[in-house]
Amino acid sequence: MQSTRRNLPQLLGEARRWFEEGLLTALEAAGATPVSPTQAQLFAVLDDQGTTVSELARRMGVTRQTAHQAVHGLVATGLLEQIPDPTSARRRLIRRTEDGERAHRQAGVILERLEARLAERIGRETVEALRATLETPWGRPPSPS
Repeated sequence: MQSTRRNLPQLLGEARRWFEEGLLTALEAAGATPVSPTQAQLFAVLDDQGTTVSELARRMGVTRQTAHQAVHGLVATGLLEQIPDPTSARRRLIRRTEDGERAHRQAGVILERLEARLAERIGRETVEALRATLETPWGRPPSPS
């Protein structure tokens, strides 16, 4: 007999998609520049002072090529820009433009509203417990025994 119980990575992925879909739908309704889920994720891991494409790819868990494509799409929309890295003549940093900063702040407000809606549905205490659990350091994944 096969179990219908979903594993934790599946549940976490569904939860992430719930927030992504809510965010992208709200941004679209507000008339914001359309972005893909990958581009939205890139915005979430970008440092204020700028980040290299390689570091963005690492943080997102995607290939450098995928991160590079997302960056170029967002540069073309005017939400990101590339600047020289002051610590290395060979590297470039990716950072938000003024429009990108506005979009980032708008996304933050939307995510707060989504979290409040989730709290209405499952309870504030449950949301706070979920946050506390996910903020607890898990350590490195265990190695094979």
